Amino acid sequence: MELTVWGIITALIVGLVIGALGRLVVPGRQDMPIWLTMLIGVGAALLGTVIARASGIATATPGIDWVELLIQVVLAAVAVALVAGTGRRRRVSRY
Repeated sequence: MELTVWGIITALIVGLVIGALGRLVVPGRQDMPIWLTMLIGVGAALLGTVIARASGIATATPGIDWVELLIQVVLAAVAVALVAGTGRRRRVSRY
């Protein structure tokens, strides 16, 4: 697999979309920066692709593989929920 500039740009754009979809699925407000959303999305997209290819889902249908996309969004949502949950526990509220 060759790493090109367009490949990196595409991975960042896909990561941003997957991360944003993951944030939309998680209820409530998540206080995290856009770079963290993108990082979670890129990780979820890569891990989702690995899982889909290992289970044979990625090559089952031509065109857009909706099951692979669903796996990626679910992984992103779980990661967003975990990161948002740990961020909330660290804050101290003083009333």
